[in-house]
Amino acid sequence: MIDNPRSPRVRAAAKLAKRSQRAETGLFLVEGPQAVDEAVRTRPELIREIFVTPAADDRHHALLGTARAAGIRVEQVSEPVLAVIADTVTPQGMVAVCALFPTALDDVIARGPRLVAVLEEVRDPGNAGTIIRVADAAGADAVILTGSSVDPFNPKAVRATTGSIFHIPVVVGVSLESALDRLRASGIRVLAADVSGEDLLGVRAAGELDGPTAWLFGNEARGLTVEQLGMADRAVVVPIYGAAESLNLATAAAVCLYESAFAQRSHDAHRRTAAE
Repeated sequence: MIDNPRSPRVRAAAKLAKRSQRAETGLFLVEGPQAVDEAVRTRPELIREIFVTPAADDRHHALLGTARAAGIRVEQVSEPVLAVIADTVTPQGMVAVCALFPTALDDVIARGPRLVAVLEEVRDPGNAGTIIRVADAAGADAVILTGSSVDPFNPKAVRATTGSIFHIPVVVGVSLESALDRLRASGIRVLAADVSGEDLLGVRAAGELDGPTAWLFGNEARGLTVEQLGMADRAVVVPIYGAAESLNLATAAAVCLYESAFAQRSHDAHRRTAAE
């Protein structure tokens, strides 16, 4: 068991909280038993090692037994050591070190996506991670982070995905203009979520969510610029029927992505019925 917080392995893992270190090493941290379980079940080849306290090892013996059986290195550490590695104030006793695995935009396009989330200058890791989780739940085909958006492999962003980072392709390192041009060229319509847009209810009623769609979401504080809005085919606003001033970004993204998911599935069901 490692009980020295200054151990070279511990210090190397702790440095992965920094984006520069993740870029240099090609590694990132996955914290908490739920996210680690998703990694073990779906992408075990990415896991380099798992640090776990003795108490957490006992609580999650089935999960860690699966990891050990797969040949993954599982190292017991003391509570103070795990506190050095973990990003949270009250860690859940388990942190995995995994290899980065961003998806290329070309690979996403080649699969013929029907629903994509594009994040431009989204800076909050909690928002980015939650949108990845929502996109996964809504059956989207990819999430693309453009421009100066937060790194989706930031520890807080990874936690907010609750394991969805391992389920859905995530693209980074592309410009907004390039991403939207490529998506549009593949037959995908780009809708920008913005307060200046047309009511989502009307857009849905007109059947404009039935086809392949990329939703564009902007910065939490500033939204999308006039130039960025000009890159979309249409701007759409989520209506507010109560007294709330606004919706936060992740909530608005959830509404938009699910509206598209509902519309696409309903349209497909009608087509199948008509064909029969």
